[in-house]
Amino acid sequence: MTGSSALNFWNAYWSGTLMLFSHWAMNFSIQSVKPKSEDIGVSRDELSRALLLAFAATPLFEPFAIPLLLDKLSSSLPSAKVESFKYLGYCAPMYGSDRMAKHGGALWSSVKDVLYTSPESALSVESESDGGMIFEESDIMVEALILLEGLMQQNSDLLLDMILGDEDINNFICSFLKPWDIHDTPLQLRQQLHSVGRLLAVSAKSSMASCNRVFEKFFPQMMEALGCSVGNHSDESFATEDRALSSRFNYGTLYLCVELLDACRCLVLGFKESTSFPDFIHEKWCCMLHGFCRSLINIFFSNLEAVSGNAQSSFAYTGVKGLQLLATFPRSFAPVSLLLFENILLKLVSAITSNFDKKFSWGLELKALVEIGLYIEGYQESEKAATFARIVVDKFVSWISSDEPAMPLSLKMQAICETGMTGISNMLRIVQGMEKAISAKFTQAYVDGNFESVELVIKVLECYSARVLPWFEMNGGSEEVAWNLAAIIWDKIDNSSSVNLTVQNYELLGAAMTAMKQAVRRCSQESQEKIVNRAFRVLSASTLFPLKDSPFATSLSNSEDSYLNHHVDRVSCRDEWIISLYASVVIALRPQTHVQNLKMVLQLFIMALTKGHIPSAQALGSLVNKLPSKTNERHLSQEYGVEEAIDVILTSSIWNFCQSNTLRKCSLFGGGNEIHNTKCLAGLNHTSVHISAIVGLAWIGKGLIMRGHEGIKDITMTFLGVLLENTNNGDFPESCDPIEGKEQEVIPLMKSAADAFHILLSDSEDCLNRNYHSVIRPLYKQRFYNSVMPLLLSSTRQSNSIITRSMLFRSFAHVISETPLSAMISEANKLIPLLLDSLSTLTEDVMHKDVIYNVILVLSAILMDKNGQVAVLENAQAIINQLIGLAAYPHMMVIRETAIQCLGAMSELPYARIYPSRTKVLQAISKALDDPKRAVRQEAVRCRQAWASIASRSLHF
Repeated sequence: MTGSSALNFWNAYWSGTLMLFSHWAMNFSIQSVKPKSEDIGVSRDELSRALLLAFAATPLFEPFAIPLLLDKLSSSLPSAKVESFKYLGYCAPMYGSDRMAKHGGALWSSVKDVLYTSPESALSVESESDGGMIFEESDIMVEALILLEGLMQQNSDLLLDMILGDEDINNFICSFLKPWDIHDTPLQLRQQLHSVGRLLAVSAKSSMASCNRVFEKFFPQMMEALGCSVGNHSDESFATEDRALSSRFNYGTLYLCVELLDACRCLVLGFKESTSFPDFIHEKWCCMLHGFCRSLINIFFSNLEAVSGNAQSSFAYTGVKGLQLLATFPRSFAPVSLLLFENILLKLVSAITSNFDKKFSWGLELKALVEIGLYIEGYQESEKAATFARIVVDKFVSWISSDEPAMPLSLKMQAICETGMTGISNMLRIVQGMEKAISAKFTQAYVDGNFESVELVIKVLECYSARVLPWFEMNGGSEEVAWNLAAIIWDKIDNSSSVNLTVQNYELLGAAMTAMKQAVRRCSQESQEKIVNRAFRVLSASTLFPLKDSPFATSLSNSEDSYLNHHVDRVSCRDEWIISLYASVVIALRPQTHVQNLKMVLQLFIMALTKGHIPSAQALGSLVNKLPSKTNERHLSQEYGVEEAIDVILTSSIWNFCQSNTLRKCSLFGGGNEIHNTKCLAGLNHTSVHISAIVGLAWIGKGLIMRGHEGIKDITMTFLGVLLENTNNGDFPESCDPIEGKEQEVIPLMKSAADAFHILLSDSEDCLNRNYHSVIRPLYKQRFYNSVMPLLLSSTRQSNSIITRSMLFRSFAHVISETPLSAMISEANKLIPLLLDSLSTLTEDVMHKDVIYNVILVLSAILMDKNGQVAVLENAQAIINQLIGLAAYPHMMVIRETAIQCLGAMSELPYARIYPSRTKVLQAISKALDDPKRAVRQEAVRCRQAWASIASRSLHF
């Protein structure tokens, strides 16, 4: 056998082997059901990838692989078509243009069938507002377009000849070169219009020569259909040119025109970094576009005017998109002059001003301006940047304090923020405008209570918190901006002697506190110390402190403690603002930041929290969380460590928790973890004050538990003491010291003690989190769970009071709902009976409905966890019975829904365990089928189907 014959033999041999293997592997890989991993050693994706690499291993496989892949495109399985187009797109560059040219006709026919004959796309959610021209393309269509783009890059002349010479495509485009109403057009025609637009775009952006051919073929016809003529007017006369072209609108032609503009813009941007096309502006497509540019802009302007006149909203897409594309060509190749660029910006700004009541078009116009701004920033177009800042950014900034335009303030702020995010210089302009607005309006809002000013300042501060400061943090420059915001607020508070406190003013205070925290947390330690010192000067000058002449005093006398207590009782509105904002500063400080006069600050916060001032309680929790552990470890000469701060807090005159008058001296945490009968909160005279003190102690405890401080033990025992002390001998004894056994006083107090466990363990957005530089010891929730659960369980077993048991179970619910499942799942066999007991007890009172939902979520998590299956099996009947009762819980829909979901999950347990309950479950579910809530009915249908089908499993038992 000669060498040539041997080579042919082996080529044929390996090609035949590949063909046989490919037929088997391809059929296997496109099965609708995935093979089980235990049946084969590789996944479907791995097999598909290996086969793809095999197909592209050598160009010698082309005669066999391409026909095979083309044949698979006729499959009825969508996955087979996706795989085939993907393989074709990957193999084409490997096989080379000469080999692929032989299959050009078949490839174009396959692509045309997917894109045009039977378009694989569906209307998107927004399409109803756009007249139905925003489509979501299927995976098949996406892969077909990728293949077409690759083939165009490889052999553009061949494919372009086929596309431009295709009779169906040409006839279709010609049929749209006349006025037509998109809303009266069948969906398939709209799909085809979208597909043809994508075809033209892919063809035009493949190369400069292809772009020229596409433009020469279709662009003059489009311009003629639109009534456009080659521009012969100067830019200066453009503004007065007649734009009344709405009667000649042709949406199909405009849509295709926009697609071509997008394609040639992509082509230009692809060459932006290159210097190898000096004759670019002399290309045929560029000359055409320059010639018709002003007329095109005129038509796009008319589209926006039609939107303003309540015409079809589908005009908005073409008008806005077209203007955006023309405005974002690179300056050296731009078909629009700088004056035309200004006109485009002015028109879009005018449209945003007048179309604010048209949500869809307003959003498109704002997005277009944002895209223009991002383009300018990305490509550093200095002339356009200056024009954009002057026409768009400065105009929007002027809206902040003006009544014009008449659009809602929320839309104004959205437009301002989004355009500011186009670049650092634009955002700095926005910030300057916001600072001026706060300076001008804050006094009117804060002192006079002017409604318009209050609303404006609230929106500006919310914008700072949610958008401006986070944006600067990601893009640099947040330190100065954050510092300025904090300084402005404190200057305004300091310079105002009174405040008119109204409902809106409370909203303003909340917005100011949030903005203050967000600003301070982004500052460095040095800047934070400047802010907290500035804030303390304002605080010490208020009526809250006796040391007005000595704001930097370092100690308090015994009389000063009583002075604070007396003055907090009659705190003014202005002082409430000051202490709230000062608390916000403290919450956001870094652990290393020094706080002046810490003892005075601690005393003030303690007095305020007993009046129900939650920010003061949160600030105390933040302080005990961040202060150094020992005095000799303090930072920057901080006069207190955490131990000294706790002593100040717990020896204050308000904490008369027991006869010894000092919580830390009480034997609350005795040997064996028993709970002693302390007389908690004895020195407090009113239930509301009792509750405020418990809430404050909970936030202090939260700060301690997060850092792993042992003081949390005493605080936990205090809460348990409140739960157990007043009702140990019955529901409501005849006499109880200090509380006289009145239900309206005892139950709220016990409920606040139970809910303190939620504060201790829940994640808070307002304070004590990583954003506010809190000290967080790993696994602190798990450790607390392990320490407190034995106490809760023993207390529950020993209690003979219904009220006490329900409150203990409420505490239990808070603990387990906030503890990671991984920490509890190992004791699932002990936990499930407790969960069921808690559900039985808590369902007796509607006030527990919120925690019932948390408990059932924990039960649901155990049901879904593999490690909890053994415990679930052991308690299957009890779980099912409890879930059946909850499926009819009348007070909360999500409890019924979740209970039914859990019942559905229980149907997956072994047949012998659940079959005895089948009848009861089906009877309960049949009632749920008539539930007033649709979500519950849907879950009931699924659950009934699952339980009705378990009878068939008996055959396999």
